[in-house]
Amino acid sequence: MRVAGLFGSARPLCGGGGAVTRILVDADACPVRAEIIRVAARLGCEVVLVSNGSRPIRPPEEGFVRQVIVAEGADAADDWIVEQASPADVITTADIPLAARALEKGARALSFKGHDWTAQNIGSALAGRELARHMRETELARGGPTHGPSAMAMADRSRFLDALDRAVHAARRGPEKPTLRIPPGGF
Repeated sequence: MRVAGLFGSARPLCGGGGAVTRILVDADACPVRAEIIRVAARLGCEVVLVSNGSRPIRPPEEGFVRQVIVAEGADAADDWIVEQASPADVITTADIPLAARALEKGARALSFKGHDWTAQNIGSALAGRELARHMRETELARGGPTHGPSAMAMADRSRFLDALDRAVHAARRGPEKPTLRIPPGGF
């Protein structure tokens, strides 16, 4: 599919086999919005910034970037993203449960620091998240220190850019087909 005027000239949109790849962004606390827009502009993808409006986000100027503000609620933005997600999409989020739900829909999921969430690693991440929550509650009960995630470094941004590029290209190719690997000497 080609769209004229969207990027100043006719360029192919991200997509393979008729499905258009979008980058759905959990935008309320997204530290890499500019990087996402830069990759999408280069690859010709639509970006959908989804938020509940609790934090002001400057409306996007680019024609391929759309902003969706959902009703307030703890998981309203997550619910909208999951409802809209397809196997052709890439979801960017720091929310591990949202990443798990996106994977269940067949979409690709990526953290803001460039970590690919997959069916093979999301279970461990969910368990680690629960353990960290328990540890924070225990430390708070004892009056101990708490801390959030580490700040974004330039290396994190670079890793994210590379991972987003790979994820979009993979989404364009479509779902991975399982391969049967026969060990040397047979079974």
